Amino acid sequence: GSKAIIESDHLKGMKGAEATIVGAYSTNAYAVSYTPTTGGEKVSNHKWVIQEEIKNAGSELLESKTQVTLEADHMKGMKGANATIDFGERTTVYMIDYTPTNGGERVTNHKWVTDAELSPLDESQ
Repeated sequence: GSKAIIESDHLKGMKGAEATIVGAYSTNAYAVSYTPTTGGEKVSNHKWVIQEEIKNAGSELLESKTQVTLEADHMKGMKGANATIDFGERTTVYMIDYTPTNGGERVTNHKWVTDAELSPLDESQ
């Protein structure tokens, strides 16, 4: 229920939008590169996939260049795709709801943004 301003631009209209925190989880988060199972161009540096969304990932932070299978389904063609870990970090990730700054429908349960990608909402304005 907390509010924050999104500082990242994973999707168009995200940066500068007001987010409502739906959930917060302490985990390992990864930027990954993969080719969608549905075909199409390779997706590079997709942020974020968490430890629990990688098949047989265990609990230790995975190293860069590790080959993995994604169980996340944030985007079409992601689930079951073979991926390479670009980098990972131990952090808190947040599931958020927000309305894009460029218009469009409200996004609910967006997975994931990190602490560094959110800033406090100035309630005094």
